Amino acid sequence: MVHGEQSNNLSIPARTIRGDVHWRRPAYCGFHQILTNPAYGGAYAYGRTERVTCYENGISVQRTRRRPRDRWVALIPGAHEGYVSSEVFERIQKMIHGNRLSSYEPSGAARRGTGLLTGLLRRRRCGRMLRVFYKGADGEVVRYACPRAHLDNKEARCVAFSGSNVDPAVARQLIGVVQPAAIEAAIMATEQQAKVHTEVLDALRRDLEAARYRASRAERQYEAADPDNRLVAQELERRWNSALEGVRVIEARIGVETVSEAASSAGTIDEFKNLAHDLEALWNDPQSDERTKKRLLRALIREIVVDIDEKTSEVVLVIHWKGGVHTPLRLPRRRRGECRGHTPKDVVEAVRVLSRIYSDDMIAGVLNRAKLSTARGNYWTRSLVTSLRANHDIGCHTAQRQAEEGWLNLSHAARLAGVSNRTLRIAIERGYITAERPIASGPWVINKQALTSEAASTFLERARAGKAHPTVPSPSQAVLDLSIT
Repeated sequence: MVHGEQSNNLSIPARTIRGDVHWRRPAYCGFHQILTNPAYGGAYAYGRTERVTCYENGISVQRTRRRPRDRWVALIPGAHEGYVSSEVFERIQKMIHGNRLSSYEPSGAARRGTGLLTGLLRRRRCGRMLRVFYKGADGEVVRYACPRAHLDNKEARCVAFSGSNVDPAVARQLIGVVQPAAIEAAIMATEQQAKVHTEVLDALRRDLEAARYRASRAERQYEAADPDNRLVAQELERRWNSALEGVRVIEARIGVETVSEAASSAGTIDEFKNLAHDLEALWNDPQSDERTKKRLLRALIREIVVDIDEKTSEVVLVIHWKGGVHTPLRLPRRRRGECRGHTPKDVVEAVRVLSRIYSDDMIAGVLNRAKLSTARGNYWTRSLVTSLRANHDIGCHTAQRQAEEGWLNLSHAARLAGVSNRTLRIAIERGYITAERPIASGPWVINKQALTSEAASTFLERARAGKAHPTVPSPSQAVLDLSIT
C-alpha cells in the first residue's frame, strides 16, 4: 500500500505536535498506525498501553508499553462507523500478524529470493518453521534448514535439504491446481487493476477539490488585501499563483490517469482463452517476479509439513491446501555435489576408470588439464570428485584395493615388465596389451593380467632381447608355402 501511494504521488494527512493537520508523503509507520487502530474498523478501544517501572543503573524509570489485545481495558466493536467493516479489519490484522518472523508460526511476507517455500515449510518432528539459506557466489543454490537446535543447544541440525527438487515439485502441484481457474483469475486481476485506477482517480479528484479551495481562498485573501501594502500584496499574489500551479498539476495527472484507465480495460473470456496453456511458460520465465509467485503460493497453501526418510533418502512433504485438501509428496533428496545439470556419461566413466589408480585430488587435476568442466561449468575439486563417486556408486581409491585388483599406470606397468614406457605404449597401440585410456590426454590404466597374455609375453620377450622394433607373427598373416618336391 505504501509503495502504491508513493508511486502515484498521493499524500496522506498527519498532525503536527501543535495539532495542526498537514499533508505529507506516506510512510510505513503512518500506515501501520492507521491499519492497526481499532477506530479504523469502527471499534472503540481503551487501555491499549500501560505504564511500567524499570530499573536502570539502580534508578527507577517509567516506561510505556503496549498491552496484548486480550488485556485491553475496553473494546467495543461497532461503536461508530468505520472506514472498513469489522470483518475486513480483522482480516487485515491476521495479514499483518502473518507477516511477522516467527519460529513456530507461518510467517514472512513475500520477499526477494529464489526460495519459493520460505515461510511455508514446517518440520514434522519439532514443529518449527524452516529457514531458507542461499549458497554459492550468486546465491543461486537454495537450502532449507531448521537450525534452532544447533543455535540453542549446539545439537545436530534438525533437518536440511536442497530446494532444487522441492521447489519445482511444489510449483508443478500449484500449476495443476491453478490452471483450471486461470481464466477467471486473469479477469479478476484486470478488474482489480481497474478498481485501483478508479481509487487513484477518486483520490486525485479529492486532491483537486482541496487544491481549488486553497486557490479560491488565496484569491479572496489577495482581493481583500490593501493595495498600498505592496509587501503583503506580493506575498498573497505569490501564494495565489502557487495554489493555481498546484491545481494545474493535479488536473494534468487526472488526464494522464484517465488515459491509462481507458487503455487498461478489463479483458474478456475470449481474450484469455489461451491463458491456461501459457501459465506454466509464464511461471518458468526467468523474468517472472519471484514475489508474485510466493504470494500465489501463500494464497492457496496453508503450510507444508516436511520430514526426511533416512532409509530411502527422500524428502517427505504433505501440502496442506487452504481448502482442506492434503497432498503427499516423496522426492529424492539431493545429495551434496548433485546439481540440476547432469554430468556427461563419458566423464562419469572416466572417473570410474581413473579411481582404480588415482586419488580424488589427482583425478580432479586430470579432468581440469583435459578442460572437462562440471555440469555447472566449474573446475573440478577433490570434494566434487568425491561427491560424483558417491552419487554413481564408484569405489574410493586405496593402495590396498589397487594392489589386490592389480591396477597399474603406464610407468608402473613398464617397470614391472622390464621395458621402457615407449615400448609398452607401442605394445598397447598395436593391440598386444589390453589397456584403458578414458581421456585422450590422460593416463593409461593397465591390469597385471594383461601383461601375462600370450601376445604380450611374446612382444615383451622380443623387446627385452634388444630388438628396437620387435615383431610378433600374427595368426591372420597368410603364409607362402613353396614346395620343393
